Order: sequence, then C-alpha cells, then structure tokens
Amino acid sequence: MLPRLATPKYDMIVPSTGKSITYRPYVVKEEKLLLIAMESQDEVQIEKAVINIIKACVETAIDVDKLTTFDLEYMFITLRSKSVGEGIKITPKCKHCEEVNEISVDLEKITVANLEDAVDKHVKITDDISVDLRWQTLKDRDKFDSKAGTTDIIINMVVSSLETIYSGEEIYSIADAQKKEVVEFVESLSSDQFQSLAEVIAKAPYLSYDINFDCKECSENNIIELKGLIDFFQ
Repeated sequence: MLPRLATPKYDMIVPSTGKSITYRPYVVKEEKLLLIAMESQDEVQIEKAVINIIKACVETAIDVDKLTTFDLEYMFITLRSKSVGEGIKITPKCKHCEEVNEISVDLEKITVANLEDAVDKHVKITDDISVDLRWQTLKDRDKFDSKAGTTDIIINMVVSSLETIYSGEEIYSIADAQKKEVVEFVESLSSDQFQSLAEVIAKAPYLSYDINFDCKECSENNIIELKGLIDFFQ
C-alpha cells in the first residue's frame, strides 16, 4: 500500500458564533472541484463547490447548511489561505477605462464587515405584531429564481430571513409554516413595514477587502471594495 501524506490541522473561529472549529487544508481532489466550478463562471456552481470543500475539510461536527453566508465565505477564504497560500491574483476592470488589471490580494487581511455592529433583528411591525429575523445562508440563496425581477428577489430575501412571528400571545415559527403563507404575510406589509425589515437585512455582515491601484492603461486611481465570495474569483 502506498504511503498517505499527513495533513496539518488548524483552528478557526466561526464569525457568527465565536466558536472554534478544526479544519485541514484542501488537497488536489477538492481543488479540482473548485477549478471546474471556476471554469464554468457559474456563481451557483462555485458556491456548491465551496460548500462541498468546507464539508470535506472541516473536522469539527457542524451543520454547514445552517451557517450564515458570511460564515461560509470567511471559512472558505481561511481554508484557501492555508491551502494555496496567503496571496491570490484577481483581475478587476478599471472603473474609468475598463482595462483589466492584475492585483494581488492578501487573504490574511480579508475581514467580515459589520460583524462588530450590534444589529437588533427583532422588528416591531405593529403594536401587536413583531418578527425575529436571521442572517441568510447560501441554501436560502439557492432557492431564489435567478430570472426573477429585483422586487421579487427582495421579497424572497425578506421571506427567507424571517425566523419567528409574534402576534399578541401567539408565537409562530417560520420553520413550521408553508412558504405560501410566509409570502402572503410579507406581501401584506405596508411599504414602511417592509422597508424596516429590508433595512435590517441590508446590515448583514459580509466578506470585505479594499483594493487600491492605478490602472496600467489610463493611470487613473481605483479604490474598489471586494464584497462577498464571488468578487474574489474575478
């Protein structure tokens, strides 16, 4: 039997929970999944590859499907820094002339923006009705219709972010409700009530990294914030 190579183990903190988990770097078998997904340039395929790699490499018992989007994004970036090195190359376009530039990104310096901001996810709708919201997961985003319009996407984001509805003394868990009922509840909100929920969701933490470069073609300065996992696959 051929020898098997030992892989190092590392610990990281899950951003949303503050809990420590143990993981190993991904190897060629897992990197192949990522490269195939990247070649497709399909966001859904890339996200699926990321989830599969995290499931394979995290050794602590954890329900990946219940992790927030920013948890998974941060975990993957941390995995990638230990697997292929701390630096990666991306090719953003200049905002002035659209020339493609090659820029180095230090994965060790990527942060989760808004994480330290205390956001109250309990929102009062009326004197008798209030709701609890939760941060979205990648699984929630997979349910969205990619062909849907902006309004439908925003409504679906609010629907998938609802966790509990309080009506007087009654408490309704969204996990036990039919999606049709939840959609009807959201669509019955006034514009101001809906906006109050959307504003909380907009404050969700996200992966962030600022790049600052002078375009090689027009010499104009560019300051761009990379937001979310897909921006790091440019």
